[in-house]
This record gives sequence, structure tokens and C-alpha cells, in this order.
Amino acid sequence: MGEKVFIFDTTLRDGEQAPGFSMTAEEKVQMAHQLARLGVDVIEAGFAAASKGDFEAVRRIAEEVKGPVICSLSRAIESDIEASAEALKPAERKRIHTFIATSEIHMKYKLRMTPEEVLERAKKAVSFARRFTDDVEFSCEDATRSEREFLYRVIEEAIKAGATVINIPDTVGYAIPEEFGRLISDIMNNVPNIDKVILSVHCHDDLGLAVANSLTAVKNGARQVECTVNGIGERAGNAALEEIVMALKVRKDFFGDLYTEVNTKEIYRTSRLLCMITGSFVPRNKAIVGDNAFAHESGIHQHGVLSNRLTYEIMNPEDVGFPTSRIVLGKHSGRHALKKKLEEYGIRYTEEDVNRIFEKLKDLADRKKEIYDEDVEALIYQEFMRVEEGEPVEVKHFQVQTGDNMLPTATVKLAFKGEEKTATETGNGPVDATIKAIQKALGTNAKLLDYSIKALTPNTDAQAEARVVLELEGVQASGRGVDTDIIKASVKAYVDALNRAILRKEYILQKSGLREEGTV
Repeated sequence: MGEKVFIFDTTLRDGEQAPGFSMTAEEKVQMAHQLARLGVDVIEAGFAAASKGDFEAVRRIAEEVKGPVICSLSRAIESDIEASAEALKPAERKRIHTFIATSEIHMKYKLRMTPEEVLERAKKAVSFARRFTDDVEFSCEDATRSEREFLYRVIEEAIKAGATVINIPDTVGYAIPEEFGRLISDIMNNVPNIDKVILSVHCHDDLGLAVANSLTAVKNGARQVECTVNGIGERAGNAALEEIVMALKVRKDFFGDLYTEVNTKEIYRTSRLLCMITGSFVPRNKAIVGDNAFAHESGIHQHGVLSNRLTYEIMNPEDVGFPTSRIVLGKHSGRHALKKKLEEYGIRYTEEDVNRIFEKLKDLADRKKEIYDEDVEALIYQEFMRVEEGEPVEVKHFQVQTGDNMLPTATVKLAFKGEEKTATETGNGPVDATIKAIQKALGTNAKLLDYSIKALTPNTDAQAEARVVLELEGVQASGRGVDTDIIKASVKAYVDALNRAILRKEYILQKSGLREEGTV
């Protein structure tokens, strides 16, 4: 069979920490079930000690999701480890992941600890975590900027204390592939008991090298890669799971008999589900899962692909679950077809969900000649993947007056946490006027960073998809909205982003006490 490379998914922990990607407990559970279908080996479900919401998400995933090892991150502090242990109790297979920084700059300025104190804390944390589970992972935060001999020593002692996995994070995305590969090789050759553990890597993408560094590490002996769907994560993101997995699969000539147990046909579905949950999107030219990943516009490329796919495609779209069908459900479709489509998107549903979405689908079919995959996905996002019950901002009503030789004017009626607010504003266009009226009604200083709109499908009756990125008091969030009316779609996207920013801000405040020590 060859030698396995374990895939450790941290979408729900490190990925969720990124601005604009916060998820509710229910959304994390939805995503975790799809990660299990994808076939990842480990799901890092969260940081149980961070907040009540994180604890509940880890606990529910541990209780409901079967197959992968369920993991919770902890600082090298007993209270953190106890929180992780408690949240992980229901899991069939569980892992506690504890970490402490080992670089001089982190020890001196963040931890304010001596190397000896860090070493002792690491040993005690691993030993304490072993009281709750036989599977303990230890990470040397900022390993790539750590003094080499000290790093060897910490790793050796962590293994003696009971660690079963040692993780080497490139926490700030500082490493270059050649030197990162050499670091992994040196660890393999200079830590006497390294053969007793799985060596893992966790790379960030600050220099755009996270995937390259991870693959170089695998080539030099690492057998676990920590990554996220779509490469989301702190700052510039983490190594993209889909790129790691497909590189190992496609380039067997280079990586030899190394393999993963990921079901690659679930990759595209997993990527789309994450986009629906977070209101985010991937660039069209994103490797593996972008809309253009298997598109060919150049005549030369088209001719080549039509003659033989291998001329310009190194993998089949079907291998990653890329959709091939276009027109799907319509007014004559039944609930069984809708259920199948929900399952295709990796969504867990109730009969109530199906009935609600089915009625919306039939209403849309009455207004459109043809229903496309994109229409269905947008409808599911709009009607099912809610931020959470009781969203802070809810649009009750809006009206816009516009036309030739008329100053666009919008009036909005909103509810903010149950309190009704109204406002009227003018703008350069109907969308601008409506957004300004919303801002005035709420008294918000949210800054619009990006706005785009596109038709999802052909024909003049197409649904418009609006995407918004905004910043509220230093917190960024993205949102999307879909409607056959461009102004409605824009309002939905703006309010979606605003709700996510408000909830993200509250979430960060809950976790603010933990941010001082950072994460891997």
C-alpha cells in the first residue's frame, strides 16, 4: 500500500480564527460531518477553552461526528487541557493538542519565560494531557525561528513525557521550502526518539509557500500535514488541503508510494459548503476548486483538450467532484430530488428544512424559465445556511426611487436586536442610497472594502449574486446575497456581512483573554 500521510484538518480552528470566517456551533457541526465524508484523519474541532461557544462546538462534534479523530487545541496550561478533555469526552477517538512557543522572540516578549521554564511547561502539559487520552500532540509554536538545539531538546522531552505526535509549525509563514525541508530532515536525524512519534507540519502562507513547504516536509519525513479547506486561516491563510492531497495523488512519480485516505471526489463539495457557511468565495483561478480550474478559453487549449484531455489537464474534474451537470431542479421536481441535492452539497437537513426550501424553489421556478445548479446553491445558502437564529440586523422593508434625471433615494426599515429603526438617504445610485440608509439607521461606521455583483446564470431573468466585504471596528467580514432583483441581492449581501462582523466582534471579545499567547 505504501506509506500514509495523515491529513489533519484545522478549518474549524485555525481557519475559523481568520477575519470573516467565524462559524456558529451548528455550522461547525455541519462542516465537521462533511470533513468526515471527505475522509480526513483528524478534525481539530476548536479551542475548547476559548469560549463557551467553542467548548460547545467541540463537544457537539465529539458527540456527533464519527470516523476521524476529534481534536481540541490547548495552551500548555492545565485549565485549557481540562477544558479540552471535558469537551472531547463523547468522542470515539480523541486527541488533545497542546502547544507552547519555542522561539527566542516569543519566549522573551510574549511568554516572558526562560527556555528552561518553557521546557518544563511543555513536559508538564504533555504529561497532564496523557491523563485524559493516549493521543497527545505537542506543537513548538514558531518552530522555524527557534534555536535548533533547543528545539531538538524540547521535542525529545515532549516525546519522553508521552507525546504521540510532534508538530513543527511555520507559525508566521517565514520558511523557504529548501530550509524547511532541511529542518524536518535535521529533526529526524538529531532527535533520538523521533521514531516513536508521527512528525507533523503546520504551515502558514504569508509568503505564499505554505503548500510548497508542507510538501517539502513530507518529502523529508513528515507524515502528517495540518491544513484547511480552501487554505483559509490566520493572516494569509494555511496550507490548502485540496492542493496538498491532489499534489500527492497526481505526482506519484515524485512522491512515490506516499498516499492519503482522503476521498478526493468530495473535495469540491467540501469547498462549496465552506463558502456557503462563511459567506466567502474562492478566486476563480484558485487551484483545484476555482471556477476556472478546468476551464479553457484559448483556442489552442480548447483544441488540445478536445483532442486529448491530458494536453492541458493534469487531473480529471471528476476526480475532485467538480460538477458536470448544469440544469437541475425545477417546478416539477419533487422533494426527493431536493433531498439528493442537499446531500450532494454535504448538508444535514430536517424535513422542516426541506419543506421550507422546496416552497422557495417552486416560487423561484415560477419566476424563471430554467433553474441551474448555481440557483439551487444560492437558494440553499439564503434559506438554510443562516448565520444563526436571531441575527442582530434584520431588514423589514426598503423602498428605492430612481430614474433618469432623479436623485436616487432609499428608505429602509430595520430591526436591530429587536429595536426598529428607519432612515432615508440619497446616493450615487440605488444600491449606494440603500446602503447609506442602512448605515444611517444603524449609526454604523462599517467601511465597505469590496462590492461585486454578477449574474449566476444566462438569460435576463437570471438571479444576481452580490458579494460584500466590509470592516466594522477592525473586524472584517464577507457576505453574499442572491435575488432576481439586483438591489435586493446587494442589501442581502451587505446585511449578511454586517451580521457576521457584529457576531465576529462579540466572539473575539469573548476570546480576547486567550489571544496574548497566540496559536500555532
